[in-house]
Amino acid sequence: MRSRKVYYPFILLILFLSSSKLIAQSEVPSTDTLLVGIAGSQPFVFSNSVENKGIAVEIWEDLAAKKNWNYRYQYFDQVDLALSELAKENVDLVVGPISITSSRLENMRFSQPFYNSSLSIVSRSDELTLWQKVKPFFSFKLLIAVAIFLFILSLVGTLLWLAERKNSPEQFPKDPINGIGNGMWLAVVTMSTVGYGDKAPVTLAGRIITGTWIIISIIFATSMVAGIASTLTLNSLGESTILNIEELSNQKASTLSGSPSATFLKENKAKVIDSNSLDEAISKLESKEVEAVVYDRPQLLYYIKQNQSKNLHLAKAEYFKQGYGFAFPINSGLVYDVNRALLELAEDQETEKIINSYLEKDE
Repeated sequence: MRSRKVYYPFILLILFLSSSKLIAQSEVPSTDTLLVGIAGSQPFVFSNSVENKGIAVEIWEDLAAKKNWNYRYQYFDQVDLALSELAKENVDLVVGPISITSSRLENMRFSQPFYNSSLSIVSRSDELTLWQKVKPFFSFKLLIAVAIFLFILSLVGTLLWLAERKNSPEQFPKDPINGIGNGMWLAVVTMSTVGYGDKAPVTLAGRIITGTWIIISIIFATSMVAGIASTLTLNSLGESTILNIEELSNQKASTLSGSPSATFLKENKAKVIDSNSLDEAISKLESKEVEAVVYDRPQLLYYIKQNQSKNLHLAKAEYFKQGYGFAFPINSGLVYDVNRALLELAEDQETEKIINSYLEKDE
């Protein structure tokens, strides 16, 4: 019994030393200097600006001040380069608009999102040429629709001729060409609700066919007129803007190399043209090398606000909701402390103030 009491102090000492070591590993001493990789685009990162630091950088600096951490920056031209160095543990974390994706989580860890973003489309607001305005009326789909309509019209005209040729030969001659032609004329007059009265069915079968056609044609004509009106309305806008991702199918679109928007474009059958920066992508758009630029919405919004003289249109459609976070090596012990500090900044409305100083609240 006495020997056990002798061992108790040693056991407690070992436990104390072990717990102290774990605490030391989980926290970053204030004397350490963190190497922080900075990558991304405006308004989250400004690499050569004295007036602006960027949303992500300002949030990081407020966070580091709360934790009394020392740090120094290493700037990267591309996010992929920064994440590559992070995977090699050459930097302690990467700060910027880093999209949190499942594929990236295989090689690194992320903080909770400090900003929720999405992808959007920027296109030119050029005036349409005469051919661009009439081009939709010569599309392959419209030609197919017209061919189907003529086939249905000829089918109805044939049925009317077969039903009426014996009892009303003066209206529907036995000659197939003239008889079917008169039947098609009756179908057109009926569908357009003109009702000249020069042709009318006299048999029960003819009236059933005509009545059925009236009901079908009301629905068909309404849909056709609505489609034509929609096309005319879009063309009357007079601008060659891209409104949704479907319009980029088989069209050239630019985005930044390695960004999630490149995968998004490929999934929607667009021809991806890589760019090294947003300025380069917009330049390709202006020179008509591409039809649109697809990238993160806040960056596009900020660019347009800073370049209002350019004829650019930001579509309202948003895709691929994603969060921006700070990236860490897979075994980093910083994530918990960063997440807690981010929550404190959000609760104190500090994060919102920083974001609103660069972007309007109702973007």
